[in-house]
Amino acid sequence: MLLGVGGLAGLALVAAACGGTGDAKLSEHAQQAAYPAGLGTRTTISAAAPRRTVVSAKRCAAASVRLDSSAGAYAAVLQQNAIVRAAPRSSSRVVARLGTADQNGFQQVLGVIGTYRSTACSTGWYRVQLAVVPNGTTGWVRAWAVRTYRVRSRIVVSLSRRRLRAYRSGKLVLETAVAVGAPATPTPRGRYFINERYILTDASGPFGPNALGVSAHSEALQHVWVQDGPIAIHGTNEPWSIGHASSHGCVRVPNSVMRRLFPFAPAGTPVIVEA
Repeated sequence: MLLGVGGLAGLALVAAACGGTGDAKLSEHAQQAAYPAGLGTRTTISAAAPRRTVVSAKRCAAASVRLDSSAGAYAAVLQQNAIVRAAPRSSSRVVARLGTADQNGFQQVLGVIGTYRSTACSTGWYRVQLAVVPNGTTGWVRAWAVRTYRVRSRIVVSLSRRRLRAYRSGKLVLETAVAVGAPATPTPRGRYFINERYILTDASGPFGPNALGVSAHSEALQHVWVQDGPIAIHGTNEPWSIGHASSHGCVRVPNSVMRRLFPFAPAGTPVIVEA
């Protein structure tokens, strides 16, 4: 999703999906006005891990620990420019170089799926999901470069049933029919997270009252639309499309349901798209 830095700006979404870079096209609704809605969480973001490890007689076995579960997950925002690496070692291959803001000016949000505990029993690295291509890219970032917070929400989209379910602390709080990607521009399956949140100024427009940017990208439109074909969950002015495979890859939700879903989905919320 494309949003200029700060304030009111154009929203680049592809009709009912979202859209490459360079010579790639903007969508026909690219200039629809929208406001960034912030992280959407009231949870206190924890302080960054200290740069120095306190010397202690206690020793641990170095180990990676998975963090996410069906009842909750973790997210992180970058506090400084950071290098994401393929393994929790400073000599490991560079996966990505990230700034504190993403290309649309939002706080850089990462989905946290694991930690690496050192022999000194401290968390030195986080394993994170990235909103880059190819879909599903993960890497490791230094703990002192991020601030983490707990996310208790989760969204599951079933492509075959064309249904969306929203959970909080593992309990179902909302279920609705949705429109998903058409056969030529399918919604990509996988595990993603909410990385951008928008309030639309015209709720009667093609994206309804709100849009949730997802870390996924359309594999069919990566080289056609701006920013590698980003995917979103959003409202619609075509309610008759709900229940059908008719979008360019995004998930369309009835506007009345989108208003209910939006407060339940802070940045970092896991989004699981299944067959």
